[in-house]
Amino acid sequence: VLAGYPLSSKDEEYVLVNNKCQCVTVTSKFVPSKEDPDEEVLERNIRILVPLKARENISDPLSPLRTTFVYRLSELCKNCDPVEIDLIGAIHQAQQGNSCEEPQTCYTYDRNQCYSSPVPLLYHGAVKQVPAALTPDSCFAE
Repeated sequence: VLAGYPLSSKDEEYVLVNNKCQCVTVTSKFVPSKEDPDEEVLERNIRILVPLKARENISDPLSPLRTTFVYRLSELCKNCDPVEIDLIGAIHQAQQGNSCEEPQTCYTYDRNQCYSSPVPLLYHGAVKQVPAALTPDSCFAE
């Protein structure tokens, strides 16, 4: 899955995966080979940030702390965006990844997604559960 790289490399590092939901970044760049300095090899770096005090259910601040984090490169690298392809003169939509229907497990807040949690609110003597935004920037339009 991580086989692609640009043809014109000028000592630049390229981002192959940037998964904000699971805090993973995969990059690649050409570096001189240790065996033969005249030859370049493709080096890949995987950076994983494990969020402290992450909850099992990130939308519920009272859920237990998450103690298990699972990272599968095949899931991180899947591309579920549909693309149009031309097959014998007919345009079809295809997905480049499989298992795209399964929801992704998030270990931290995705700032592009709105998360809320119900909070009790006393109003005219009655307690009502009202949704409170956990990521206000993504929940309210400017």
